Amino acid sequence: MTDGKTATTAGLRPRGRFITLEGGEGAGKSTQARLLADALRARGLDVVQTREPGGSQGAEDIRALLVTGEPGRWDPMTEALLHYAARRDHVRRVIAPALKAGRWVICDRFADSTMAYQGYGHRMGRESIRRLDTLVLNRFRPDLTLILDLPVEEGLARAGRRAEAPGDAGEDRYERMDDGFHARMRAGFHTIAEREPERCALVSAAEDVEAVHAAVLAVVAGRLPLPEPKREAE
Repeated sequence: MTDGKTATTAGLRPRGRFITLEGGEGAGKSTQARLLADALRARGLDVVQTREPGGSQGAEDIRALLVTGEPGRWDPMTEALLHYAARRDHVRRVIAPALKAGRWVICDRFADSTMAYQGYGHRMGRESIRRLDTLVLNRFRPDLTLILDLPVEEGLARAGRRAEAPGDAGEDRYERMDDGFHARMRAGFHTIAEREPERCALVSAAEDVEAVHAAVLAVVAGRLPLPEPKREAE
């Protein structure tokens, strides 16, 4: 994004595809993003795999402010502003250039997370987040959003059992928020999927990793044109 132009107005969207994975804590978004990126590469596509908050140097610096510390560290508006500051940098420096170059971008979380977490979970309201999104991103949207759905109790249990990844130690601030927050957030993701069915697909994350990956890949293949997997040289 430059000079206020979206990826659409700058002519970026037709050249690359932008897929996001969303959902609550413990839904397996990072694993499924990696598996999807690998599957698309196996079809000869040039894929960028990234994440939010983060994905660019500036956004990664802001990430540390958001995912560590006490649950009440920020008020909802400050949280939302931090997320959108990180997102603006991420889009300008990583996502938009990749799409312009014809690459596919797979992102673990994007703007729907802010709507679900801050808009619904923290009760900021849909309209407040929508206005902020319009101001910062000017209607920039993914081509496809896969929302991995899991009951709150199961998701938090999975997150609690998950081994801490290198570099991610202590990144459990949102996991430690109360059950009411997580229930509202999950309901928010369902509302997002219902309001934008042409962009969003709700995928059950209750099955094993391989079954969820198969479901994710089936949705992607059904929504976006994909080349056949490349054959191994005999």
